[in-house]
Amino acid sequence: MAQPPRRLGRPRDAAIGERALAAARELLVERGFDATTVQAVAERAGVHASAIYRRWPSRIALIVEATFPGLSPLQVRPSGDLHDDLCRFIRAYLQVFDAPAARAAAAGMLAHYQTSSRALPTELVVRISARPQFIDILRATPPGSVDPSVDPDDVFDMLLGTLLTRVLLQGAVARHASVERIAEMIARLLRPAAPPVPPPTGPAPSQHEPAVQRGSG
Repeated sequence: MAQPPRRLGRPRDAAIGERALAAARELLVERGFDATTVQAVAERAGVHASAIYRRWPSRIALIVEATFPGLSPLQVRPSGDLHDDLCRFIRAYLQVFDAPAARAAAAGMLAHYQTSSRALPTELVVRISARPQFIDILRATPPGSVDPSVDPDDVFDMLLGTLLTRVLLQGAVARHASVERIAEMIARLLRPAAPPVPPPTGPAPSQHEPAVQRGSG
């Protein structure tokens, strides 16, 4: 009986990746974005830098996964109620953005994206993106609840911009809409437009009412 081929190399230790992510979050809060280097993360996590590079191609990719780990499916499992599902989705997303490590990394990440043309690995983007869960919420709504002519990716981008503004400019913006208000505005963008009201049918009413005849009795 033929033996199955042996795998070369050692299996990847998941604990190393978890320690590296935890170390990155700690360093971001303690020392800031610029000081959170691969070498610093490796020293804090007690691993070799090469072990980190086997898992992430750059420190940016490591920081992104450490600070924006995606949403738990249990938090945003669609129920079919668009407004309720959007509220839970927005609250879960804000929890990710409001975490201390994410707030410490946000400004540095935005500055990096403005000056770098290097895209993140596709598999990393898919792993951390909340876009698919947003699409799942729309698919779970009853037929006719969402306008098919509206691009859900455009709506998600608008929601993402709203939440980023809320987090990054928290001290500069005096007024913040509630989660329920944001959900209602997003729902309005998604709902089908109301059909036009047809004009009334039948003869036009007379401009002058006929005089009422009074009886003599």
